Amino acid sequence: MTLILPTPEGALQPYALTGTPLVPRAPQVPLTRTAFAAAHVVSDPLAERNPWTGRPAVDWDTTLSFRQELWDQGLGLAEAMDTAQRGMGVDWDTALELIQRTMAAARTHPLSPRVACGAGTDHVALGALNTAGEILSAYEHQAEAIEAAGGQLILMASRAFPTIGAGPDTYHDVYRTLIDGASEPVILHWLGDMFDPALKGYWGSTDVAAASDFVLSLIAENPGKVDGIKISLLDQAHEESFRARLPDGVRLYTGDDFNYADLIAGDGTHFSHALLGIFAAIAPAASQALEALAMGDMGRYHALFAPTVPLSREIFRAPTQFYKAGIAFLAWLNGAQSHFVMPGGFQSSRDICHYAQVFRLADQAGLLLDPDLAKERMITLLTLHGVDQ
Repeated sequence: MTLILPTPEGALQPYALTGTPLVPRAPQVPLTRTAFAAAHVVSDPLAERNPWTGRPAVDWDTTLSFRQELWDQGLGLAEAMDTAQRGMGVDWDTALELIQRTMAAARTHPLSPRVACGAGTDHVALGALNTAGEILSAYEHQAEAIEAAGGQLILMASRAFPTIGAGPDTYHDVYRTLIDGASEPVILHWLGDMFDPALKGYWGSTDVAAASDFVLSLIAENPGKVDGIKISLLDQAHEESFRARLPDGVRLYTGDDFNYADLIAGDGTHFSHALLGIFAAIAPAASQALEALAMGDMGRYHALFAPTVPLSREIFRAPTQFYKAGIAFLAWLNGAQSHFVMPGGFQSSRDICHYAQVFRLADQAGLLLDPDLAKERMITLLTLHGVDQ
């Protein structure tokens, strides 16, 4: 069946599916890159009340089932991160319950997946975080809860630092204590302001070179307690330069949803691991591309990843912070959830022309796993937007 889809310009054009769906499966060999997929949270629309002002109602069974599917394909999980709408519909109490439930499920999974969890300061109002001590105390509260659940710490970027105009000394005081006090090596988190405008000037400088020098010096003070750093600046050249300066044994986890294929492949001397929101949407392609990389089959690696890059660039296009809607949209199209409702009504953050383009690009990348179901659900969404078939 041919669909009538809106174009980015707002016109209507016929579209016939052409992709060959990938089949999700476990890798046949150990992967040579650590790959965390940052997963979203599935709402329970029948239990949701006051979606703009209240706590989100979570469909726990479906949320955890989605994570099981990622683990079944050999991917690790970055839990309760930006992709899970931290600070954009999901509060700390919900995030903690998510972490606790996820860690319990991970312990029983046959592949023993790696799970790292986001510790931040979002349970305290920004107006109450005015000093290094107050920010540190907020971080420690969440870090202790995550470690008690058995999770590895990702020290999420906190809006509290830019809000008070913190300089490098404030960042150093807080991060030095957190890194040194963690029970196991932590993952640092550098999220650019394209993902969250409130993070502009992170590490105490709007100059990326100066910020890079600072965080590299922070890591160098105790590299044994830093597993790695996730960088999400959408700047391939910066990431390549930065990772070449890291101490031995400290990983660069790319958060670059535009350039991940080349960054993970590497330049022959250095390469990036992955901590990516897009991996939750393209899991079969990501898993099988990483398998090909581990087997030395670079042709297949690039063939699998190449068509996912335009898809990722569309999902993460500006305003980038709304990318979570595309992740949940694909989960709905692929039957991982029965509805397209997000915490806080976040599905309304993108328009129908965007969703139509995501549909096209997902098809072309082989990521509409059940084309008939995907078409049926796309027709429902189109009809709601006045695009009759």
